[in-house]
Amino acid sequence: MPEAGAEIAAEAMLLDEAPPRPSTRPGEGVWRLAWPTITANLLNSSVGFVNIKIVGSLGASAVAAVTTGQRIFFVLQSVLMGVTAGTTALVARSWGAGDRAEAEQLTRASTLAGAALAVVLSLPGIFFAEELAGLFRLDRATLALAGGFIRWTSVFNVGFAVFFVLGTAQRAAGDALTPLALGAFANLVNVALVYALVYGRLGLPALGVKGAALAGGIAFSASAVLTLALFVSGRLTIGVGSHGSLTRERLRALLHIGWPAALEQAAFQGGFLLFLWIVSMYGTAPYAAYGIGVTILSFSFVVGFGFQVAAATLVGQRLGSGDRVGAVASGWRAMRLSVAAMVVLSSAILLAARPIARFMIDDPEVVRLTVAFIYILGTVQPLMAVEYALGGALRGAGDTRFPFLAVLAGLLGVRCLLAALFAWLGLRVEWIFAALIGDYVVKASMLAWRFRSGRWQGIEVGRAGR
Repeated sequence: MPEAGAEIAAEAMLLDEAPPRPSTRPGEGVWRLAWPTITANLLNSSVGFVNIKIVGSLGASAVAAVTTGQRIFFVLQSVLMGVTAGTTALVARSWGAGDRAEAEQLTRASTLAGAALAVVLSLPGIFFAEELAGLFRLDRATLALAGGFIRWTSVFNVGFAVFFVLGTAQRAAGDALTPLALGAFANLVNVALVYALVYGRLGLPALGVKGAALAGGIAFSASAVLTLALFVSGRLTIGVGSHGSLTRERLRALLHIGWPAALEQAAFQGGFLLFLWIVSMYGTAPYAAYGIGVTILSFSFVVGFGFQVAAATLVGQRLGSGDRVGAVASGWRAMRLSVAAMVVLSSAILLAARPIARFMIDDPEVVRLTVAFIYILGTVQPLMAVEYALGGALRGAGDTRFPFLAVLAGLLGVRCLLAALFAWLGLRVEWIFAALIGDYVVKASMLAWRFRSGRWQGIEVGRAGR
C-alpha cells in the first residue's frame, strides 16, 4: 500500500519527527509465517475429518454429541484465548524491538497464567457436563454421549492450555516451524488413539464417543509435555525466562489487551451456542449436518487462520520496531493471500460437497442438509478470509476492542437475530443456515473499515517490563 506509507511519512513531517523506519520490503514474510501454521491446521482438520468419519459410523447421535462437546469446550476456552491474544501482541512487539529477555518473561508469565486459568475452566466441564450439554435440545441418548465427551475433554484442559500458549509465543517470535512439528506429533498420536479407543483396537477398550475425547486429550497432553520439556531446556526460540516473571505489570498488560479478546471469544462462542440451539429445534439431522459441514469446510477455515497468525505476528513485530509502513502492508498482503487461498479451497469443496458428505455419514437427510450448509457457508469464504486476516492484524496491533464490537454486531446482532426470526416464522432450517451470510458481510465490512482507517497504529499496549 504505497499511499499508506506516504500518509505516514507526511504525518511525521508535520509533527517534526523522523518518519518510521521502513521495512526493506513492506509486506514480506507473510507467507513464510503463514504456511507452517496453515500446514499444522490442515493436519488438525484432517484429524478432525478422520474423527468425525470414525464417530459418524456410530450414527447421527454420536456426531451431534461430538459437535456439542466441541462447542462447549471452545466456550470454556474463550478466556484462555484472551490470554493468548495478549501473548501475541506483547511478545511480538518485544521481539520486534529486540528485547528478547522481555519476550521470554512474557512467555513464562503467559504460560503460568494460562495453566492456572485452565484448572479453573476445567471445573464446570468436569462437574456439570450433562447440564452444559442440556442447553441443547438433545434426546436422552445423545445427551449422555455429549456429557461424557465434555467431561473427559475437560480433564485435559491444562495440557491443551500449555501447548496452545507456548505455540502462540513461538509464532509471535517468528518461529512457526516448531509448533508445526509439535502439532504433527499430537495429530499422529490422536489418529492412532481415536481409532483404537472408539472401536476397541490394539488391546484397548471400545469406548465410542468417550474414546474420541480421550484420544484428543491424551495426544495434546503428550505434546504439551514435550513442548514444556523443550521450553525448560532452552531448545525453543523463546527461552524459559527467569523467576519472578508473573509481575503485576505483566499481568496488567496481558489483561489490558486480553480482556476484550476474551470477551470477543465469549461472545463468539456464546453466539454459536445460541445459533446451534436454534438449529437443534429442527432435530438431530440438521444439528449433525452442521457439525459435519463445519468439519468439511474447516480445510478452508484453517488456511485463513494461518494468515491471521501471520498478520498478527508481523503487524506486532513491525509496530514494535517502528515500521508502520510495513505493518500496514503486512495486513493488506495477508488479506489478499487469505482471500485467494480460501476461494480456491472452498471452490473445490463446493464441487465435491455431495460425495464428501456421503462419505462422512450414511444418512440421506443428514447428507442433504450437509450439502445445503456447505453451499451456503462456502459462498462467504472470501468474507471469512477478510475477517481472519484483518482481525488478526488488529489484534497484533493491540486493537482487541474493535474485533469484539464486530462480533457483537455480526454474530449476535445479525446472525442470531435473523435465525431467531426465521425460526419464529416457521421457515425451513436452510433459512437458519443462510442467516450466517449477513454475519460475515457485517464483520468483514467493519474490520476492513477499521484497518483502512489506520487508528489501530496509535494504540499503546504499554510496557509489561520488570
